[in-house]
Amino acid sequence: MTGNYLPDELAAELVEEARKTAENSYSPYSHFAVGAVVLTKDGQRFPGTNTENASYGLTICAERIALGGAVSAGHMDIRAVAVWTPTESASPCGACRQFIMEFGQDVVVVFQNEKKMIQKTIGELLPYGFTREAMQ
Repeated sequence: MTGNYLPDELAAELVEEARKTAENSYSPYSHFAVGAVVLTKDGQRFPGTNTENASYGLTICAERIALGGAVSAGHMDIRAVAVWTPTESASPCGACRQFIMEFGQDVVVVFQNEKKMIQKTIGELLPYGFTREAMQ
């Protein structure tokens, strides 16, 4: 583990919040409820759940909704994103990985995989990711 990772108790608490948030999922097409919680560096939390659309390409993932909520409230200082799905593998999709990368390679992503808690920085999940520094 790196120094960026969350204490296990906090990570588990965030995943549980994400699970509860998934209960509000609007997923009538896939029936795949996803919940996410963003933790800012000052300790605030922003939930999000996937929201599907009949035009499937307009579906928005839980992680991006949670991040949008944080940004809408004026927070760009993201510490972690916790994700929960009803399966044994809950790693963020590629689009969400790129979206999380926007807030820094050290953002911690917490998820369940094979019934155990996993913590990785977004830089570890998306090596050689496209960053805002590349735009300068």
